[in-house]
Amino acid sequence: MEKLTNEENEWDHKISADVKEGPADCIRMAEMRAVLKKTKRHKAPGLLWLVAEMIQATGDIGTQWILDLCNGILKEGSIPEDWKSSVVLPIYKGKGVDRTGGSNCWNML
Repeated sequence: MEKLTNEENEWDHKISADVKEGPADCIRMAEMRAVLKKTKRHKAPGLLWLVAEMIQATGDIGTQWILDLCNGILKEGSIPEDWKSSVVLPIYKGKGVDRTGGSNCWNML
């Protein structure tokens, strides 16, 4: 469990971006559609039990709703408190004797 919560992704530490002052640009519909199209399917839901397939199934109405939500967050400059928490549950795989969250468990977010 300790490794799961403290693991970092590998990256090359090369960041090249111009510094921009002022408010963030709004996300465009084409960008939102591209992100939703790339979203992995069949993943565990979050605390709100919302999965990618639900958003994708709503078509343009759901895409516009998510776009408005994300642009509102950019405009306000703060992330909703609900988005800052998660629950990790070790789920026993059904083999071996370790049922305490060790290597015989999947960690579900």
